[in-house]
Amino acid sequence: MPTSERTPSLLYPGLCYENPAAAIEWLCRAFGFRKRFAATNEIGAIVHAEVTFDTAVIMLGPPQPDQGRVGPKHLNGVSIVLSVRVEEPDAHFARAQAAGAVVVRELRDEPYGSRGYMVKDLEGHLWYFGTYHPGSYWE
Repeated sequence: MPTSERTPSLLYPGLCYENPAAAIEWLCRAFGFRKRFAATNEIGAIVHAEVTFDTAVIMLGPPQPDQGRVGPKHLNGVSIVLSVRVEEPDAHFARAQAAGAVVVRELRDEPYGSRGYMVKDLEGHLWYFGTYHPGSYWE
């Protein structure tokens, strides 16, 4: 089914990147995202951007410490793992590794039926890519 005929995502996570322009390029190269939109300020720095993967949208922008928004580099760990369903996790894993993603958990078959892996991106955000479809294990 073409993406345009699918139900759009209803949840849009927002991530802080110290260098949003570099993050967009890297996310597209490493994980297969597509740049959707980028708004810049008067000096050309990105203040808000969006990338897509199928029907999913991830928003990103620079840290705003005055609002309590910082990236993983300023934390002692992370509080979220972004999970993305991919049809070919083996090929996706190879692509992410080639782009320099830091492997946290090797590609493997999970006990709940998924095949997937976990990596850190260029600024330390955690990502899980695999065949898991939320809710399908429990139905």
